[in-house]
Amino acid sequence: MPKKVLVAILGSTGYVGLELTKILSKHPNVEIVFLGSENNPETSIETAGKLILDKKLPLTQLNKNFDYRNADTVFLSLPHGVSNEFVKHYYNKIQIIDLSADFRLDDYEIYKKNYGNNHTSPNLLNNFVYGLAEFNKEKLLNNKNIAVPGCYPTSVLIPLLPLLSKKLIKNQNIIVDSKSGYSGAGKNFDLKNIKKLEDYNFYNYNTNNHRHICEIKQEMEKVNQSDVLFSFNPHILPNFRGMMSTIYCDLQDGIKEENIENCFAELESKNHFIKFIKDDDRVDFFRVQNTNMCILKLFNHYDRSKIIIVSLIDNLQKGAAGQAVQCFNISQGLEESLGLN
Repeated sequence: MPKKVLVAILGSTGYVGLELTKILSKHPNVEIVFLGSENNPETSIETAGKLILDKKLPLTQLNKNFDYRNADTVFLSLPHGVSNEFVKHYYNKIQIIDLSADFRLDDYEIYKKNYGNNHTSPNLLNNFVYGLAEFNKEKLLNNKNIAVPGCYPTSVLIPLLPLLSKKLIKNQNIIVDSKSGYSGAGKNFDLKNIKKLEDYNFYNYNTNNHRHICEIKQEMEKVNQSDVLFSFNPHILPNFRGMMSTIYCDLQDGIKEENIENCFAELESKNHFIKFIKDDDRVDFFRVQNTNMCILKLFNHYDRSKIIIVSLIDNLQKGAAGQAVQCFNISQGLEESLGLN
């Protein structure tokens, strides 16, 4: 019999929490013992989330009712500025996998600037592993404290970190144009912003001022070991789920598209959830929705001094819940793809 890890999910009725519940309910090594909710206690998760599950799960309870002594791992699918309140009670007592931004940043001053000053445990910021699984496998193994990256950073960092690490692209004039399904804005997002009976809307927001910029910058500069200058323009689409980042980069002198292709081919060969598309197939949301994949495609620029990269993920899976489970698997010494295929 495979070992069973007793798992709790706080914030289980949000978009990401429901995605986590759906994945973990089918995970062969997981038993869900607690489902927390701030607004829907004493409710069947199937009813709250319109889920069809293969097994019966506990009714939801208030998040604050979770007793860490009853589980091995707690997933915190809670808002930014809220997770840290729970972490201070659970730290060093249970494995914590946090899907908020509360422990992604290394610098408390940067956190305050982007998320406010209500962090109760800034002393623990550097005690969490950044859970970008493809690049931090060794750090994740046997680790009890994991901060799962944001969805936009995941779609941007997966293609750019290896290129910066190998000095294949210049560390300035990088342009990132990202588009996300509206589930990335959470359940409080007003659908009137994006859908009307007669048409659909589409707009950019927080251009060069999005809170994920500091996270992207932090991780790129760790790899590059110096400043990385980029523009970031996020958009909301009328799709429910999916994310596409189109990235424009200047090649280093002497570097050709072939070098980038080889880098991405190597990245794919070493990682179960990376797919590098080299043919003429169209890459679109349908290819990544409800998967934990990151699909990469490369395009020439007319003067050959630049490249255009398209990076596709499902913002609820690889951008959140799926990546959290991927990190969980690695940390537990399990097959990385368990429960995610």
